[in-house]
Amino acid sequence: MIERLEIIYNRYKELENELVNPEILNDYAKMTKLSKEKASLESTVEKYHEYKKITSEIEELKSLVNDPDMGEMASLELEEKQARLPELTHELEILLIPKDENDGKDIIMEIRGAAGGDEANIFAGDLYRMYTRYAEKQGWKTEVINEVEGTAGGFSQVEFSIKGDNVYSKLKFESGSHRVQRVPETESQGRIQTSTATVAVMPEAEDIDFELDMNEIRIDITRSSGCGGQGVNTTDSAVRLTHIPTGIIVYSQTERSQIKNKEIALKIMKTRLYDLKLREKEAAEGAERRNKIGTGDRAEKIRTYNYPQNRVTDHRIGFSVMNLDKVMDGDLDAIIEALITEDQRIKLENS
Repeated sequence: MIERLEIIYNRYKELENELVNPEILNDYAKMTKLSKEKASLESTVEKYHEYKKITSEIEELKSLVNDPDMGEMASLELEEKQARLPELTHELEILLIPKDENDGKDIIMEIRGAAGGDEANIFAGDLYRMYTRYAEKQGWKTEVINEVEGTAGGFSQVEFSIKGDNVYSKLKFESGSHRVQRVPETESQGRIQTSTATVAVMPEAEDIDFELDMNEIRIDITRSSGCGGQGVNTTDSAVRLTHIPTGIIVYSQTERSQIKNKEIALKIMKTRLYDLKLREKEAAEGAERRNKIGTGDRAEKIRTYNYPQNRVTDHRIGFSVMNLDKVMDGDLDAIIEALITEDQRIKLENS
């Protein structure tokens, strides 16, 4: 462990020197990349400093235990420092777990109503509210970039960005199929119905991550429909992009400006292709996928929201909370922390 920590510490010092180099300062892409790497090592370096300080203090206190004047005080302080050491060692072990290169990124989240007709779309709307409330509590910013409203409420599809500190690290386990069990507003007989909505969480691609080849993109300009206020069906401002090699289609119509819609569509397309690239990489590294919580596939059932019992259950880790009302109001901390803790446990076991 100490050898790995020394390597990290030395790399951190190298980065400090590189980031004051005039050549690096004049290269924005390089500077951004190195700054992010330095920031990712900072907490580990700080914790390592604490570890070195406490181990040094323990050795010093051991030499004072038999001192007639300071022995009693030194013994008490030594006991306190030694009790902290295992906890500090565990914290360092967690920090040494290989980091997901995308943890610090912003995300684009897509929620779709799936099985259950109107009720599924209403539930998709409830999930959208849940995640935007959670983001608000984290101090993050959200922005809708595409939406198709359901006929009875909610959304058949909504895509939105979430920007802030380490967004992907906290929300990356939310991808999959979410199931709701409740009496729908559309049900007159009072019977409990099961409906589903799917969630996809994609780290937002940056220019240094992925370069889009515009020769592979077909651009179609169409008339907006379904949202956009007074501008709907009056201007040809909606943009549809098709990535010819993969067949991925992205549609943007939230802005009245064709140029802005094109910018939004290109951002979504780049993020979708980057996400596809990550999934292909994971599929090639089968062991890494097996060491994760779930597959992140849209079809995988990950969670059930049971309204009659006020219960939320995450099936991947067998974790339940009995405060569904608060969860739907954005109180996701307990569930997200449980998922992160289990992910760390799996990675520690396999490290």
